Amino acid sequence: MKDEKLQGNEKIEAAIEGLKKEPTQEMLAHTLTVIRRRMKEEGELIVAVEPGTGDSQLRIHGIQLENGSIWWMAFTSFEEEMKGADKVMSAFMGNMRQLFETVLKTEGVKGIIVNPWNRTIMLDKNLIRIILGMTA
Repeated sequence: MKDEKLQGNEKIEAAIEGLKKEPTQEMLAHTLTVIRRRMKEEGELIVAVEPGTGDSQLRIHGIQLENGSIWWMAFTSFEEEMKGADKVMSAFMGNMRQLFETVLKTEGVKGIIVNPWNRTIMLDKNLIRIILGMTA
């Protein structure tokens, strides 16, 4: 079962894999370009959510790293989401551009970790601005 809005995200996974093997500025630029292309194709990511406190709103699930920074988690496919899930998470599919624009406006969140269990890339707000074509 593959949702058509996720088709093409394997290009992101392949670019991240290439970046892991060859962690250079050129490979990072290539990976960001692949993500930007998928965003322009109206590609989506799977976003982990959790129930809000006191209201019926869902909130994007954040993960806190050892240094105390908080990151949102997103996945390129349902397979990637299931790889490391120690508990079943609620998730929804979200438009990449909207997700990136929302994280830029959210205080206290450092960025988005794509595929936190495998084929991982950490997109901080600076990298997200580059993907969106904003000047840093």
